[in-house]
Amino acid sequence: MTSHHGDGAPAPGADVDWDAESASFDDEPDHGLRDPAVRAAWADRLRRWLPATCCEVLDLGCGTGSLALLASEQGHGVTGVDRSRRMLDLARAKTAGRDTVFLPGDAAAPPVGDRRFDVVLVRHVLWTLPEPARVLRHWCGLLRPGGRLVLVEGVWGTEGEAVGISADRLTGLLAPLARDVRLERLSDDPSLWGREVGDERYAVVARP
Repeated sequence: MTSHHGDGAPAPGADVDWDAESASFDDEPDHGLRDPAVRAAWADRLRRWLPATCCEVLDLGCGTGSLALLASEQGHGVTGVDRSRRMLDLARAKTAGRDTVFLPGDAAAPPVGDRRFDVVLVRHVLWTLPEPARVLRHWCGLLRPGGRLVLVEGVWGTEGEAVGISADRLTGLLAPLARDVRLERLSDDPSLWGREVGDERYAVVARP
């Protein structure tokens, strides 16, 4: 799930008690999407990244379901996966009545069996996982023919203390896996974050 604290620097993914964090998780502008302008900015990006026709989206590390809600509002079916059961409870409440299902599990190896999806959507999760190349291969294997990965990532913190995964590294990891990789810089759009940001934030849409 998205792993930021209020100062803009992410917390180490493996060291956070996400059940404990769940109550305040949506307080960050880009987590809860409570500000109409921030919500509209993310909805607009999703429209660009997801297929124009209704499809099945696998939202890994879905947190409290903010992106799942936006995708479902745009007509897509969403399966969300997260380690935190409290986060999933909030996601179910947030998306009640919509075409969404939420499962407890590991984003690196989601419990979806033989199901395949049109989109694997992952925001601020890959950088926390060991063996990202192996994880990306597995995620590609969860796609239907013609499917796409939508990955939102970044590098946060000051030089020498930065954490994350750079756009150059991620596009390099995807090069042997995807025939089409499109990079979109997000740092220069404060409407996505509720403030100006100076670190590296981006999205990659990749088609194997």
